[in-house]
Amino acid sequence: MDLGLTDQVALVTGGTRGIGEATVRAFAAEGARVALTYTDSKDRAAALVRELGGPERALAVRYDLAHRADVDALVPAVEQRFGAVDVLVANAVRRPTGPPGSCFENLDPVVWAALIDDNLTATLRTVQTALSGMRRRGHGRIVLISSHLAARGQEGQEVYTAAKSALHGFALSLARAVGPDGVLVNVVSPGLTTTEGALHHLPSAVLERAAASMPTGRLGTPEEVARAVVFYSSAANENITGELVSLVGRG
Repeated sequence: MDLGLTDQVALVTGGTRGIGEATVRAFAAEGARVALTYTDSKDRAAALVRELGGPERALAVRYDLAHRADVDALVPAVEQRFGAVDVLVANAVRRPTGPPGSCFENLDPVVWAALIDDNLTATLRTVQTALSGMRRRGHGRIVLISSHLAARGQEGQEVYTAAKSALHGFALSLARAVGPDGVLVNVVSPGLTTTEGALHHLPSAVLERAAASMPTGRLGTPEEVARAVVFYSSAANENITGELVSLVGRG
């Protein structure tokens, strides 16, 4: 199947590790030019750019969710290099760093406001800056990466899950606004995935319980998530928009 991504420009935020890196590689494999963002892993981002064909085919841009200047400058930087952003995959996140078991009622409002700003407001602003070019060209695909926690909940993740849950309402409304202009907006919600971070930092008992809860009896891989993202970003998707695509399964 021709996904129509040859020489399209795909921008993937948080593109140096895990699901983001797998998504960058999946777009490149389909012939797309790719832009990826990093926060601290500049060397890793540069190595990935070289691997994917150098500056003619790939671009790495620093993008710190907490810095409004980075957020505002991202899409213009990609457009300056490649002329357009055809696909935006909003994957970058900032996870809570509070002590385990901390109660929401004791959470400093400054801390939770920053979590909302970084995980929701920054994403909305990045979408906003990409939209004008997409609408002008009459074509665009936006995929917002959520989390299974938004549907299932988890103690200590109240603010993070609030931000992720908000993405679906945003996508539903934006899909109606920009659909007539050829722009499709969807949310992909992965479950716990076998990323490098998950495998190295989560206890084996947690991974085993999560795998047992899946209908397939195993966790999904970053590459499987990436394939779903690429499909919803491609010409194979002509009319699916405003959807929340769960990759968790129902046990």
